[in-house]
Amino acid sequence: MLFLVYLLLPMMLVLIGAFGKSWTNTLLPSGFTLDSFRALTEDGSFRRAFNVSLIVALSCCAMTAVIGVPLAYALHHGAQAGHRAVSLLVRLVSLLPIGVPALTLGFGYVAVFSDGPMTWIGSLPLLIAAHVVLTLPYLTQTLLSDLRHLGIEALETSAATLGAPPWRQFTSVALPCLRHSIVSGLVMVAALSIGEFQVSNLIAGFRYRNYPVVLLQAFYGATGVACAATVVLLCLAVLATLLSSAAAGWTRRSSQH
Repeated sequence: MLFLVYLLLPMMLVLIGAFGKSWTNTLLPSGFTLDSFRALTEDGSFRRAFNVSLIVALSCCAMTAVIGVPLAYALHHGAQAGHRAVSLLVRLVSLLPIGVPALTLGFGYVAVFSDGPMTWIGSLPLLIAAHVVLTLPYLTQTLLSDLRHLGIEALETSAATLGAPPWRQFTSVALPCLRHSIVSGLVMVAALSIGEFQVSNLIAGFRYRNYPVVLLQAFYGATGVACAATVVLLCLAVLATLLSSAAAGWTRRSSQH
């Protein structure tokens, strides 16, 4: 019960602040209004930040899919083939972004890319690359878990007896079995990318500030608009959760059939 209060109370206060007309030295706002949401849609900085977050999230999903799916497949088969030490080492390296604090990664990016031949601080490619590094382990671990439980080795063996080469086994057997897991993992990647703040706050320039960075800066000024922007972010998080749950349900039903 206390956990629910701790979890829901900040959200309720944000909702009240987003729809409240005036909230100064009172317990509750004096009225109900949609002016904060109207001002949010007219704010050019929030529109630019939302577009940047959308571009970064979509690019991050594409790159994590291109890297993560073959990586998880190779790690799984490496462990099955007896190369457990190599697979474990690669897996530990891929998990470093989860174990290392995000601020440490952010300061590392600042130290490496703020001077010299690779002056990329404040650029969109560096922001996308940082989000890929941060979210790739989540997709990889999701796929590895499903690969262990799907038991596709028997299907791949059958395909091999029919003359299918390894790349054909990957495209015709592994990818169809993992399609729902990939969708579920990419929804999670998109949600993590849209909500990422710590690294983005350090490496994003003024031109490519993402949504959470602009949101924090808004709280120092127009609190009502900031609360409305937070409600939008919460709605996106709830939508991502529902999509991820639906994809997980599709995965369970398809595995049962």
